[in-house]
Amino acid sequence: MAVGREEVEIVKPRSDKREYRRVVLENSLEVLLISDPDTDKCAASMDVGVGYFCDPEGLEGLAHFLEHMLFYASERYPVEDGYSKFITEHGGSRNAFTSSRNTNYHFDVNVDSFEEALDRFAQFFIKPLMSPDATMREIKAVHSEYQKNLLLDSRRMNQLQKHISEESHPYHKFSTGNWDTLEIRPRAKGLDIRNELIQFYKEKYSASLMHLVVYSKENLDEILCLVEGKFQEIQNTDKSTSRFPGQPCSSEHLQILVKTVPIKQGHKLRVIWPVTPEIQHYKEGPCQYLGHLIGHQGEGSLFYVLKTLGWATSLFAGEGESCWEFAFFTVQIDLTDAEHMQDVIGLLFKYIILLQQSGVCKWIFDELSALCETEFHYQDKIPPIDYVVCVASNMEIYPPEHWIVGSSMPCEFNPGTIQMVLDKLSPDNVRIFWESKSFEGATDMVEPWYGTAYSMNRISASTIQEWMSYSPDENLHLPGPNVFIPTDFSLKISGEKINLPVLLRKSSYSTLWFKPDTVFSTPKAYIIIDFSCPHASNSSEAEVLTDLFTRLLMDYLNEFAYYAQVAGLYYGVHDTNTGFQVTVVGYNHKLRILLEKIIEKIATFKVRPERFAVIKEVVTKDYQNLKFQQPYEHAMYCSSLILQDNTWPWTEQLEVLPSLENEDLTNFLPLMLSRTSLELYVAGNIERGEAESIVQHIENVLFHGPQPICQPLYPSQHLTNRVVKLGTGLSHFYCTEGLNPSDQNSALVHYIQVHQDDIMMNVKLQLFALIAKQAAFHQLRSVEQLGYITELMQRNDYGIHGLQFLIQSTAKGPGNIDLRVEEFLKMFESKLSRMTNEDFKSNVNALIDMKLEKHKNLWEECAFYWEEISNGTKKFDRRETEVAALRQLTQQELLDFFYEYVKVGAARKKTLSIRVYGSLHASEYTTDKNQPAQPSSVQIEDIFSFRRSQPLYGSFKGAYGQVKL
Repeated sequence: MAVGREEVEIVKPRSDKREYRRVVLENSLEVLLISDPDTDKCAASMDVGVGYFCDPEGLEGLAHFLEHMLFYASERYPVEDGYSKFITEHGGSRNAFTSSRNTNYHFDVNVDSFEEALDRFAQFFIKPLMSPDATMREIKAVHSEYQKNLLLDSRRMNQLQKHISEESHPYHKFSTGNWDTLEIRPRAKGLDIRNELIQFYKEKYSASLMHLVVYSKENLDEILCLVEGKFQEIQNTDKSTSRFPGQPCSSEHLQILVKTVPIKQGHKLRVIWPVTPEIQHYKEGPCQYLGHLIGHQGEGSLFYVLKTLGWATSLFAGEGESCWEFAFFTVQIDLTDAEHMQDVIGLLFKYIILLQQSGVCKWIFDELSALCETEFHYQDKIPPIDYVVCVASNMEIYPPEHWIVGSSMPCEFNPGTIQMVLDKLSPDNVRIFWESKSFEGATDMVEPWYGTAYSMNRISASTIQEWMSYSPDENLHLPGPNVFIPTDFSLKISGEKINLPVLLRKSSYSTLWFKPDTVFSTPKAYIIIDFSCPHASNSSEAEVLTDLFTRLLMDYLNEFAYYAQVAGLYYGVHDTNTGFQVTVVGYNHKLRILLEKIIEKIATFKVRPERFAVIKEVVTKDYQNLKFQQPYEHAMYCSSLILQDNTWPWTEQLEVLPSLENEDLTNFLPLMLSRTSLELYVAGNIERGEAESIVQHIENVLFHGPQPICQPLYPSQHLTNRVVKLGTGLSHFYCTEGLNPSDQNSALVHYIQVHQDDIMMNVKLQLFALIAKQAAFHQLRSVEQLGYITELMQRNDYGIHGLQFLIQSTAKGPGNIDLRVEEFLKMFESKLSRMTNEDFKSNVNALIDMKLEKHKNLWEECAFYWEEISNGTKKFDRRETEVAALRQLTQQELLDFFYEYVKVGAARKKTLSIRVYGSLHASEYTTDKNQPAQPSSVQIEDIFSFRRSQPLYGSFKGAYGQVKL
């Protein structure tokens, strides 16, 4: 029974129709019930107040390891992986994560399966089973996760910051764990890791430390009955929340300059100060206020000055890692080179002095507070699983009335509190971490867990004062009032009911698709403009120049459009396979001002040599850093390069870059834009006439000026995305060595190409993937422990559908993993053929429920419809027609589909295996490549020779010129 039902009025967005109730069960478990009659998914999140700060000495990673182990099985549900199988087969997902103070477990599932899913979930906190066999296997999974992260700069730098702190403070700990900390060292001490795990669970996990959020379609009383019946048995040992007094950094860890060598190219500064945690003053928002100003990018800001000088390409400021007892305020700056660090630090402290001299400004706080309030009250609905995780994470920190709003809405102006944090941003309290490849060979220390090379020097306040005096005198000043703040939130009621996108307007210049908001009742809009330019993608050089153009355009817009971004109006410009794309999303009130500015910038674009040099260097580093991508990412890239026609390898683009000068871009742009076709999607709180007016304005600027920049495409120039049609009955292989010799991981993409978009074939493929997904994960990852990254998924290349196994591993080379995938398919064949009709219908119904799930917000809806437009398929009623096909599908038809397209040796099967060999399996690369070709197998030696020799699927955009109104 619930013993506490304090009637608390929980602050929620004005548009939020959901009902909330806080209850406390007899075992002291605190619960928030959420009733949403409109939901298609139910969800739950349990946040346990135990994280890696609680790891016992010498057992680093134990809390994280417990997170992995808890979901294996329970006494009531003893079948290993039964929980994950149930969730997956009923349209859901599940996950967990471990942080410093908390471990969060969560899932979502189709509505009609929620009660059993919740019962399975609850049992992990009542009587979990952690078998010896599963324990040993999952240590390998934790180690595989650690190996996956070994070469990630974000992980390495985070651990280095922790390493340079008080060893006695839990912040210093290594959180992930690996084979060494969870197997070798405990065994050497005579410890049984499973016993330690069970002991840790019994000692630390108590209902008094847990916070549960349950999100359901039922009313609050019904949800309460469900929760009381399932969670009351969780043991309560009256544990209170762990406190970790003291600061992680003493004087020896402050006033330091740490030079460190990253994996990737680039130069980065992290300037960090220990500060009072925002959570202690969340209504006053001191870190939000200071982050807003130090991180501002408008004219007069620190970033604006650094960018103008050509010294920085990005800047972020705000509170970083934090908990109740301590926090860090971080300024992160991406530098263009390693030569101006002292000047950059000098300018940063000059800006901080400007803030001190200006005093805390009430008008700036009020503006920020108003923006946050608008964002809170007009926030978009998100998937229930994301919502429950967010709220559950807030429950330990905030009083119940603020569980939803958290610290997102500072509302109390307290200059003293802001000044207190500002005073901490001083030269005698600072930690500076400077990352650059230029430090290779010049360091004298190594961080033990990730092997990061670094050196450390003391840096006095007087040295920083010196840097300030030498840094250039620039006109740093506070931002002005934000003209983009929306004030008109009225909804435009359409007289006509338009449920699917309509082709509103078509000319030789453009095609306009329109979909007014008839569902979400939000004062926001979404506009995509796709520029199809044949000259933008006809060579590697053209693609690089288009990339440079889009990045320069974003760069030019920044000081003007940053204000729009702060006010909830976002924009993006990026290159595509056929040209480039402009996106503008957010509050519709002033959206058109921003859109017209972007179009004007395109029309009047001039290359600035000094910015070209900076952006060219950024692009060069980005391409160079592709060799440090994860092996599974490289395998995915190779598969796309093989399958997608008219795509160029990044290696060629990197080769082209050094010779490009600003004159090349100046000469290229008129050619690129000379022949252009626009395809637009306008959706949201916009009327039909306004959508047409926007398109007319764009056409007038680009096509109808005194000297038109663009002309329409010739019929022969319309671009299409076409995909290689693999040979029927053939297995294709492409072997390649990993790009980074330091990376031990190998990877495999095993792709089965099936069909071109067809409703009945689609649902057969989707249903098979749903049934096989968890079985593949359990066998290949949980049982065989091939690697942390193991997934079976669907793949869609411009309307060409297939299945894809994706595995990254140090345990086996890619050739052997390929064999394990085929063995799994052989094993799964018998399971599929033995499936009962009841199980078949259950899976069909789960897939139907997933398809009928409503879009949560405008952005989700737009992404769905834009994919149809972009691919050329334009099946806007796809979900409804696929549901109708599913209702007709028989079990025998599914089996026939498997035997025809998926089964090992199937007559119509077409496969492509991309094998990336890491350093651990380098010897297998030569062996596998030189194996004699088997009948019906094709070894791809050269990607482009192969691609040229293969037939292509027809494009759905083939009839582009004949679309009729």
